[in-house]
Amino acid sequence: MHSSPQGSTQLPRGGIPIARMRSMYQVTEVGRKLDKLPQKEHEGLRSTYERMLEKGPDRFQVKPSGLPQMNHLYDDLPNFCEVLDDVKRQLALCEDSGDALEITPLLLLGPPGVGKTHFARELSHLLGTGMGFISMSSMTAGWVLSGASSQWKGARPGKVFETLVDGQYANPVMVVDEIDKAGGEHAYDPLGALYSLLEHDTAQSFTDEFAEVAIDASQVIWVATANDARGIPEPILNRMNVYEVQAPDRAAARHIAAKLYRGIRADHGWGQRFEAEPRSDVLDRLSEMAPREMRRAWMTAFGNAKLDQRDHIEVRDLPAAGGKRAVMGFVQ
Repeated sequence: MHSSPQGSTQLPRGGIPIARMRSMYQVTEVGRKLDKLPQKEHEGLRSTYERMLEKGPDRFQVKPSGLPQMNHLYDDLPNFCEVLDDVKRQLALCEDSGDALEITPLLLLGPPGVGKTHFARELSHLLGTGMGFISMSSMTAGWVLSGASSQWKGARPGKVFETLVDGQYANPVMVVDEIDKAGGEHAYDPLGALYSLLEHDTAQSFTDEFAEVAIDASQVIWVATANDARGIPEPILNRMNVYEVQAPDRAAARHIAAKLYRGIRADHGWGQRFEAEPRSDVLDRLSEMAPREMRRAWMTAFGNAKLDQRDHIEVRDLPAAGGKRAVMGFVQ
């Protein structure tokens, strides 16, 4: 029987996600591991097992109750139409059946700032599930995905384990950001765990090296981002649908900037003090920015306009390159 998970996110412009419960691990196995731990040793491991027993093994496996309305995403993310088409096809396959949602792992290739991580966040909202985030560029060790052996000092579980055990969902969107930055500087391959995690069958019994308890990671929805595919091993590329995401053209960038303006204005009480629509010359300047820079630029501009006691934003209110306010007038 399907039910609506308590506290779950309602789908934007769609229905409430439906859910069934899925068991993520064997409680008896966790109990055996806990019983074997020597007293007053391995406190981190003991705490992990106790948390697993306290939370229980069941997590919500959610999917939209029907084919969700996606027009707003095509509108908000005009440079992601090809990816959205793929997601829509895969949603359509399971919309009127009891089948679980299956989305082939996605690799989004494109320059920084085009909205790749924002897309992943919007996808998790669309599906009504949670989201985990793994930055490969800031890794300090190769075990961020799969955990490190409890024999190592300071060891802890990996991000996949933590997202599934500590979260509410069996099928969160898991973002592997800048996967091309996971170079060969580590003692072992930091992407090694992905070879099994991206395969449905082997992911059903994924074992984190810290907890050493098999968990079901087969329902995770994988979204990887990269600037360049050349740094990604071929076996990883073969397991994913790969999309080249271009920066939005000028018209699309103006559209995104205008939508952001309206959204910021509507979300804040002070927004009503400003004009309902941004001015054309300001949109022209915003269209030169990457989408992820636009919100920060708008917030700076709103603040500068307020300080000048104006009800509208001018080009001079926007930050210049490097984050400084654009300076107009004479230079001494």
